[in-house]
Amino acid sequence: MSGAAPHRGEHDHTSDNAHQESIFKPLPLGDRVLNLIMILLPFVALAGGIVYAWGWGIGWVEISLLISMYLITGFGITIGYHRLFTHRSFKTGPVMTTILGVLGSMAVEGSILSWVAFHRCHHQHSDGDHDPHSPHGHGHGVWGVIRGFYFAHVGWMIRHSDSGLDNYVRDLRKSRLIMTLSRLFPLWCLLSLLIPTVLGGLITMSWKGALLGFIWGGLIRILIVHHITWSVNSVCHLWGSRPFRSHDESRNNPIVGVLALGEGWHNNHHAFPTSARHGLRWWQIDTSWIIIWVMAKLGLVWDVYVPDAQRQQSKLN
Repeated sequence: MSGAAPHRGEHDHTSDNAHQESIFKPLPLGDRVLNLIMILLPFVALAGGIVYAWGWGIGWVEISLLISMYLITGFGITIGYHRLFTHRSFKTGPVMTTILGVLGSMAVEGSILSWVAFHRCHHQHSDGDHDPHSPHGHGHGVWGVIRGFYFAHVGWMIRHSDSGLDNYVRDLRKSRLIMTLSRLFPLWCLLSLLIPTVLGGLITMSWKGALLGFIWGGLIRILIVHHITWSVNSVCHLWGSRPFRSHDESRNNPIVGVLALGEGWHNNHHAFPTSARHGLRWWQIDTSWIIIWVMAKLGLVWDVYVPDAQRQQSKLN
């Protein structure tokens, strides 16, 4: 098997063979420290970038690198990690599998296997006791909401290890290509920092340009991608609309919908997990779906699944 895992239809079978009992193990201290550094370091870079920009402003090179790196790595998560590897919303060949796997890894959110395992576990136990990052069940009142928001947004990443989640990715482990891409995760992380650094230096022909490329296209871009992605876990399980029955607290949030490249139509997604399109109404902007649609027209992807109108109507609240 050289490409992505096969599509299985509308029902989300991604975790049928997974453990039902609690399988989360504490994250080792060293990994906790590393994750904490990766969470906090981009904030340090942001503070430094703001201090520098206060006196000199932000140039078009830094802005261009920030936006372009945000888009390519963000789509790597939404189209690659999420809709292809996790939910098998479409099929593709080894070339696109590699491109999407590398771009998703460059978002620095974990290896393919780790990301997919956690997300499939989330779908199986969404907002239940074994959901790895539900904002619910953390107390009552305002303080309970704050605690839940923090846990769903970042807290879970310094608590849970992915050890024991192998059953959620058995299908992916059958692919030598995906296994290789996942093992090379540290290399793709390094590449995601080197690209804006080198481009910043070459475009401006200066070491200062390289440094600013590293700060804005590298670290600050990681900060933005991370917190927009994590908002799907936190914001989209607390605030928004619930047009479909989904057996959890997933919600459509228009702001996250736009910023997260279509991922914020989260109630739609939980109602139809294997749908390649999350923005199911014409006004629900889903840029990830637009790209998938274009790729399908070009023959780069195929067997793209979207629930028909009758199926959508049957699940309306």
